[in-house]
Amino acid sequence: MTKIVILTGAGISAESGMGTFRDKGGLWSQVRLEDVATPEGFARDPGRVQAFYNMRRVAAKAARPNAAHRALALLQRDWPGDVVIVTQNVDALHEAGGARDVIHMHGELARALCGNCGHRWDAPDEMAAGECCPACDAPAARPDVVWFGEMPYHMDRIYGHLAEATVFVAIGTSGQVYPAAAFVQEAAAAGAHTVELNLEPSAVVSDFAETRLGKASEVVPAWVAEMLRR
Repeated sequence: MTKIVILTGAGISAESGMGTFRDKGGLWSQVRLEDVATPEGFARDPGRVQAFYNMRRVAAKAARPNAAHRALALLQRDWPGDVVIVTQNVDALHEAGGARDVIHMHGELARALCGNCGHRWDAPDEMAAGECCPACDAPAARPDVVWFGEMPYHMDRIYGHLAEATVFVAIGTSGQVYPAAAFVQEAAAAGAHTVELNLEPSAVVSDFAETRLGKASEVVPAWVAEMLRR
C-alpha cells in the first residue's frame, strides 16, 4: 500500500486566522523570538511569555479549520493506505477538521508542561508566571510547546514514517526551520515522491520533485482530489 506522509506548517492555518511567523506583519515582526520562544526568554520574563501564549491560545480556540484541513482528513479517511500527518503547528485545526493521530512535533497550545517534573496536562485559557504543577506542586508550569533550542517531539516516530513513505508532501512550510526542513531529503533518500504545496516556494523547494503554488484552501483539496481519483 502507498504510504503518504504529510508535513504541515503555519501556511495551512493562515486562512483560518492563525498568523504566520515570517511574513510581513507576522508574529516575529511583532515580538522577538528570543523574548517569547526560548527557554532563556522564559527564565528572564515568564509573565511576558505566558501572556504571549495566552493570546495565541485564545486565537487558536476561536479559529476554525479551512478546506485544506478538511481535505487532509478526507484523504486519511478514504486513502487505501496509511496517511500520516506531522505538523509544526501548535493549534488543533487538523483535529477539528477531522484528522486523527496527528503528530505535533512542536507541541500543542492546549497543553501545559511542568519544567520541573515533566508532567503534562490540559492548559487553562490563562496561565500565569509561577503557576504550579498539579503533579509536583513546583511553580514551573509553562506552555507545552517546543521553543528554539529545544528538541522537537516524536522524532524517532517521524523518521520511521519518513523511511517508509511512498509519497512525502510538505504544505505551508517555510523550509527554514530544522529538522523539519530536511524531511524532504530523508523521504527522497527512502525513495518517496516529494511534493511541495505552498503559497510561494519554500527555502528548500529545489529538493522537491514537484511543486504546486497557491492558497492552501485551493491547492490542497485539488491535490487530494487528484490522489483519490487514482
